[in-house]
Amino acid sequence: MTVGSGVLLVLLSLSGALRAHNGDLTARETCKAGFSEEDYTALISQNILEGEKVLKVKFSSCLGTKGTHYETDSMDFKVGTDGTVFATRELQIPSEQVAFTVTAWDRQTAERWDAVVRLLVAQTSPTSSGHKLQKGKKSAPLDPVQPPNDTLLPWPQHQSSNGLRRQKRDWVIPPINVPENSRGPFPQQLVRIRSDKDSDIPIRYSITGVGADQPPVEVFSIDSMSGRMYVTRPMDREERASYHLRAHAVDMNGNKVENPIDLYIYVIDMNDNRPEFLSQLYNGSVDEGSRPGTYVMTVTASDADDGTTANGMVRYRIMTQTPQSPSQNMFTINSETGDIVTVAAGLDREKVQQYTVIVQATDMEGNLNYGLSNTATAIITVTDVNDNPPEFTASTYAGEVPENRVEMVVANLTVMDRDQPHSPNWNAVYRIISGDPSGHFSVRTDPVTNEGMVTVVKAVDYELNRAFMLTVMVSNQAPLASGIQMSFQSTAGVTISVMDINEAPYFPSNHKLIRLEEGVPTGTVLTTFSAVDPDRFMQQAVRYSKLSDPANWLHINATNGQISTAAVLDRESLYVKNNAYEATFLAADNGIPPASGTGTLQIYLIDINDNAPELLPKEAQICEKPSLNTINITAADADVDPNIGPYVFELPFVPASVRKNWTITRLNGDYAQLSLRILYLEAGVYDVPIVVTDSGNPPLSNTSIIKVKVCPCDENGDCTTVGAVAAAGLGTGAIVAILGCIVVLLTMVLLFVVWRRRREKERHTKQLLIDPEDDVRDNILKYDEEGGGEEDQDYDLSQLQQPEAVEHVLSKAPGVRRVDERPVGAEPQYPARPVVPHPGDIGDFISEGLRAADNDPTAPPYDSLLVFDYEGSGSTAGSVSSLDSSSSGDQDYEYLNDWGPRFRKLADMYGGGQED
Repeated sequence: MTVGSGVLLVLLSLSGALRAHNGDLTARETCKAGFSEEDYTALISQNILEGEKVLKVKFSSCLGTKGTHYETDSMDFKVGTDGTVFATRELQIPSEQVAFTVTAWDRQTAERWDAVVRLLVAQTSPTSSGHKLQKGKKSAPLDPVQPPNDTLLPWPQHQSSNGLRRQKRDWVIPPINVPENSRGPFPQQLVRIRSDKDSDIPIRYSITGVGADQPPVEVFSIDSMSGRMYVTRPMDREERASYHLRAHAVDMNGNKVENPIDLYIYVIDMNDNRPEFLSQLYNGSVDEGSRPGTYVMTVTASDADDGTTANGMVRYRIMTQTPQSPSQNMFTINSETGDIVTVAAGLDREKVQQYTVIVQATDMEGNLNYGLSNTATAIITVTDVNDNPPEFTASTYAGEVPENRVEMVVANLTVMDRDQPHSPNWNAVYRIISGDPSGHFSVRTDPVTNEGMVTVVKAVDYELNRAFMLTVMVSNQAPLASGIQMSFQSTAGVTISVMDINEAPYFPSNHKLIRLEEGVPTGTVLTTFSAVDPDRFMQQAVRYSKLSDPANWLHINATNGQISTAAVLDRESLYVKNNAYEATFLAADNGIPPASGTGTLQIYLIDINDNAPELLPKEAQICEKPSLNTINITAADADVDPNIGPYVFELPFVPASVRKNWTITRLNGDYAQLSLRILYLEAGVYDVPIVVTDSGNPPLSNTSIIKVKVCPCDENGDCTTVGAVAAAGLGTGAIVAILGCIVVLLTMVLLFVVWRRRREKERHTKQLLIDPEDDVRDNILKYDEEGGGEEDQDYDLSQLQQPEAVEHVLSKAPGVRRVDERPVGAEPQYPARPVVPHPGDIGDFISEGLRAADNDPTAPPYDSLLVFDYEGSGSTAGSVSSLDSSSSGDQDYEYLNDWGPRFRKLADMYGGGQED
């Protein structure tokens, strides 16, 4: 704590006077840097808060304190830039004192100075004689139990009888302890604070900090005149364990008389909280058969009271265990840690699968008379270990399997295991240990029933093995527990019978390859392609037939499989790929049911020289002067080497003009040049025969014709346009005639187009200028969509006709019957009605229709304009003949105007109204 301001004023005046009298002497004195003391001692509380100041060291530097830096060798305490020593974290001092070194070093000169700090733990309590203030060897009395007589002098006296007294360091105020849950009365005095200056001037005291003027406010108060500090209400350590206040002393004008002093108040714990388990239900597990002392689980309870006192020290014990089998004390618990361990042997999951244990936690170090208690439930599950080997329910099993079948279950092996179902200790693993050296079978585990399914994984052959005797052993996925042996019932025998079925014949050599020259004559025997029937114990015959013979070149004997040629084999055929021809044959037995197998015969054809070379190209072009260009020619041969090139190109001797006009120059074995022998040849197309001979044995020759177009050429050696036409054999007259024909054809096409457009224009000008929706003819024709009425139904309309109406129907001429009448006899010629009239004469068209209908002596009483099909005489439906075509009668048709445009048109026709 810094020295009071009054002292500072006195010290400043004294130092000024000394400098005035001894100015020269002080100027000559040498400055000595270092700590004010080599050993600092302070009295502290056992519990220290983070940031709490414990003392202040003073260091003097000749260059000032600006460049001074402080360090300590303790991780719990640090030194501020002003020399204040404070705690870096919340501490509980376990010993009576703490000592560490404070180092000051100058950053400019790199010099270092050390001092030792000793912190002594004050042994205080609410009922002790009081707190002690440590400053060297002096202390100020403090006794909170006797408040009226307790006076705290945090600010030391500044003068003595001898005048000024040097202050080496500030007072260190020990904490003030207050018990929680006090019953009062409140406010309750804690301590009195006063300054030694209160005898000279009136002083006002105040406190600041959390609990005074900061939330929670007014927990502590102070009498501003007397300096007595009070607590105003009961304290709760679990709510707040300590408070840090600052005491202030000012005069009546508010001027600071003393520097603020730090006050630390600790709330003394009372046993007012029960232990609380972290969970009311704990789950643990332990293997069956575990030895005593095996760890099971840990239960944990916490107490909100002070854990450094008996109030917060929790102890555990087991109250009950359910079930009490095989012993009532199967488990025990560590009273301090809460670890539950086994204490007895005999855990067996197959007998007891779960234990329920009630655990009690008590504070006051487990004192049931004074401590508070709480309980929790621990569920201990006995986990399964593989202490029961699986056992077969029978010693032998049997099954049967058809030969050549795979992935078929032939037998189910049942086992019993008393371990926990669907766990590695229960899941069965089957292994065939003998009887199947070739690996035809495997035993798979059914994941639901745990049964072993003997499955065929490799086809069996009845002709090789008629039965199998397997030995199967079963085990678990997990190994057996220590000390557990396999049971003799873990092994069983499985007898599997093989059923004989009709197997298909097979070709031993498939694909079979033979080599021969092409062109062998028809009927040549090539090979015997026979199949083998694997059913040795069945007397069966095998028949052969062709399955695939693309070129139909082969024939196979149905009984012995002998293959011969049915046509000449040609290597150059489209059916031959890479000199090979393939055919597929079928071999079938006469078993029940019949079975068949296929075999492929591959014939490699060796080439012979049976194809003469062909000249290439077939057409060419050359200039009429031989010096400009030539024609390169070659040959193509369908054969292969050595029956192809080098080729020999020759001109025939007949006709003689060929050798006279042309010549061939050999370039290499495959190419030659054809050119003109004479200096000029008239333009035109010439067929030049050339004889091409290959190098086969014997060689083959072919005379090919090449069409050569001879034409005049320009300076680049290209045929001119006129020359090309001339070379094609067309003269000037022919060209003019062709052009004339083209002009005439174009003229005729143009005239036809003009005529079509004029006719189309006339048709559009004479078209009826009415809306198609209002066209009477269209409206009448659309009534056909209603169908034929009663005649369309499956009724016998003859039963509905009246007798008197039948006679005129039978006598009616066929030419005028309706579409719903059946024809009676030959149909005469009916007077043809006029064809579609001129589009503008709609009235004439309607009149002609009316006249035709009126003159029809056999027409039923219906208007011909309505195309409702005739429904037969004697119909119970009413007649619509009252709708006279030429007269509307006296009936009112105005209501039809409300039915839409079509009915409005009908109302205008029969009602005589005007069109809107």
